[in-house]
Amino acid sequence: EKQKLGNQVLEMFDHAYGNYMEHAYPADELMPLTCRGRVRGQEPSRGDVDDALGKFSLTLIDSLDTLVVLNKTKEFEDAVRKVLRDVNLDNDVVVSVFETNIRVLGGLLGGHSLAIMLKEKGEYMQWYNDELLQMAKQLGYKLLPAFNTTSGLPYPRINLKIGIRKPEARTGTETDTCTACAGTLILEFAALSRFTGATIFEEYARKALDFLWEKRQRSSNLVGVTINIHTGDWVRKA
Repeated sequence: EKQKLGNQVLEMFDHAYGNYMEHAYPADELMPLTCRGRVRGQEPSRGDVDDALGKFSLTLIDSLDTLVVLNKTKEFEDAVRKVLRDVNLDNDVVVSVFETNIRVLGGLLGGHSLAIMLKEKGEYMQWYNDELLQMAKQLGYKLLPAFNTTSGLPYPRINLKIGIRKPEARTGTETDTCTACAGTLILEFAALSRFTGATIFEEYARKALDFLWEKRQRSSNLVGVTINIHTGDWVRKA
């Protein structure tokens, strides 16, 4: 039964990843009904859900660690080469700081960690020289301006090319964010600092997390749902 379930997982992954690469890459997502790639600005807007799309081949980066977990090492090496060759992080597009952190920054860091592991084993990735880590560092610096608020809680969105709070950035007027968007960046940002030695990433994410903790409900140690990034007032507590 365990083997059967494992085979089903592999079959499902191969179906999803293979069709993305065949029909959608280098777009961020595959649209399964039309078998075409979803490109930001070319398809009707779906609202906030599109903030995850940054024209950076999201599904490919998001799949790097899974390829290794499923023992698809050759496919992983091919995928890393595609990321390094094709992915541009300097696009004039407004993205979710939260989604870009967990999926792109996290994907690059996970890919880097596994590339190093495979290189040390001596069979695959012998050419690898921290290229994914350098991309992660570049992205980290692009996300840092989001933390330029009175409280240190990040803006929910940022323009990858322009930054924030500039007319051409088309973002930076938001006042609220959710607690997950503000308080869960510490894992990836701290990992980026530990990998690179640049402490600024962990410091910014830690400041935001500590600020949220100070705003908790003292009797329960619970936090609310939505918070004002400038005043620190809870907009929605439950």
